[in-house]
Amino acid sequence: MKRNIFTIVLISLVLLGISGCSSNAAKNNNDPAENLNRKFYAINDTLDKKFVEPVAKVYVDVAPEPIRDRVTNFFDNLTYVNTISNDLLQGKLSFFAKDSARFIVNSTVGIGGLFDPASSMGLERRNEDLGQTLAVWGASEGSYIMLPLLGPSSTRDVTSPLMGMATNPMTYLASVVTIPVGIFNAINTRANLLDATRMRDQAAIDPYTFVREAWRQQRTYDIHDGNPPETEGDEFDEFLNIENEATGILKVY
Repeated sequence: MKRNIFTIVLISLVLLGISGCSSNAAKNNNDPAENLNRKFYAINDTLDKKFVEPVAKVYVDVAPEPIRDRVTNFFDNLTYVNTISNDLLQGKLSFFAKDSARFIVNSTVGIGGLFDPASSMGLERRNEDLGQTLAVWGASEGSYIMLPLLGPSSTRDVTSPLMGMATNPMTYLASVVTIPVGIFNAINTRANLLDATRMRDQAAIDPYTFVREAWRQQRTYDIHDGNPPETEGDEFDEFLNIENEATGILKVY
């Protein structure tokens, strides 16, 4: 959690620097539907502050951190088939082998993913999705989109949640199971990010711009497996090493 807060502070400083850039740069933000996107952002933010965040705070009060860690591990492992599938689609055979081994180890030795022995074996958690796969295939980001409930996306990334659902075993269970489990996962994710979002809200910048630019930098980082080329924003290089867990904040908005 401390790493999450550190990440938010760093991005805040970067974006404060962005605000001093030329007006021409501001016009080229690849956000042609900004007025509509801001409306959706406001809706997402209102729903979060009135409903999701209060529930998450109660959850933190009643669920000790070790319990929340086990829950987080379980859901991370449950959705890891998506990463493995996109490893294969991108032709990253070495990562495919390592991520498959991670999934197997945590699903067995880790008791269904409740524990994460794979990380101690050097099999660190990674994130791959359909948007990253399309980028590897040469698709450009396209326009920035703020989706209702789902949060930041782009014309390239908008289909990623569909593949995420298709590769999630919970999708194929009865709705009486998937709906409450999905809600529980959302609450647990939001609880993990309470400190990070509090820091973001205190930053003296436009929250909408913060979320948009932080999301883009994270996507660049993920697409290039943590090694983005200097030509894609060399002024941000020292800030691009953001843990995937920290960007859960962006999914809330």
